[in-house]
Amino acid sequence: MDDKIICIGCGSVLQSDEINEAGYLPAKRLKDAIDTEDNDIYCQRCFRLRHYNEIMPVAIDNDDFLALLNSLAEKKALIVNVVDLFDFTNSLLSSLTRFIGNNDFILVGNKFDLFPKNSRQSKIKDWMRQEANRVGLFPKKIFLVSAKKQKNLANLISYLDKRSQEQDVYFVGMTNVGKSTLINAIINQMGDIKDLITTSRFPGTTLDKIEIPLGNSHFLVDTPGIMSENQLATRLNARDLAVISPQKPMKPATYQLRPGNTLFLAGLGRIDYLKGEPTSFTVYVARDLYVHRTKTENADEFYLKHLGELLAPPANTTNLPALKGQEFHPSVKSDLLFGGIGFITVPANCLVKIYTPNRIGLGIRRALI
Repeated sequence: MDDKIICIGCGSVLQSDEINEAGYLPAKRLKDAIDTEDNDIYCQRCFRLRHYNEIMPVAIDNDDFLALLNSLAEKKALIVNVVDLFDFTNSLLSSLTRFIGNNDFILVGNKFDLFPKNSRQSKIKDWMRQEANRVGLFPKKIFLVSAKKQKNLANLISYLDKRSQEQDVYFVGMTNVGKSTLINAIINQMGDIKDLITTSRFPGTTLDKIEIPLGNSHFLVDTPGIMSENQLATRLNARDLAVISPQKPMKPATYQLRPGNTLFLAGLGRIDYLKGEPTSFTVYVARDLYVHRTKTENADEFYLKHLGELLAPPANTTNLPALKGQEFHPSVKSDLLFGGIGFITVPANCLVKIYTPNRIGLGIRRALI
């Protein structure tokens, strides 16, 4: 149809028939937009999200997202996979090569500003490259940025500007990694348009691809985030997400533990110290996330009694699987990973068991700090 208008916030075709479907706009407002040929308009969902931070659920088909990504193999494009540095394993598109064909891709690690200030970029990049290589991905370049704080963007923008002279640039990634926020930050630094794309902490904000002209006959394209059950973000409500998502650089909190001690990361994570010398564990999580120390022998009972109250988030446990654990016995100083929550640095030669809901986001790496 010639009179179709696209929401500039989420990419959906505007419509006034189904209030619970993507792109809904009241009929009068949509008619006015068509009559005045106003193409700079937001759907009702984006308007409420931008102005009132209110999320309106819509029917979303993940298969449509995957079909869109599958079409990338037929295009000449540079692919930018944006990942969350605090949920790297689960936000890395391990099947990316199946989507992109012969196109080059780069990795952009977002939320670097949340690492402590003494963090070395080279160590983080080495870890990202090793993890990507481990699943068969070989990125052309790796960048560390903060989309929210608009930091470390100059080198990325310069690279994209050079590579976009002969091809479009597609941004892809899982939900809640900050992809649309990053694109807004790039647009803000490259031109006069501010905050074009709707962003929020809610997963699934972008509902269809959004094309932004670059002025060189090519486009910067934001694609919908892929939903995954392996991300805590898709299982928590807005209030819980606000608590677990760091807003400032994480401040290390050190706990002196001995075997038989347990730490709870609110109701979303747990670490049992099973064997080793009395030592210190350093916790890196959002400052508002409640951390509780107890004896391991009491931990199960304590968890069942206080989950959703003292041990919150989660405030609502109905959409969350039970905690499941995995043992680790690192031979070097290591970070134990709680994807989407943070990490705990432990010394070498300690035996621990760590838990998250259904083991979502569990992992280990050589200590970065």
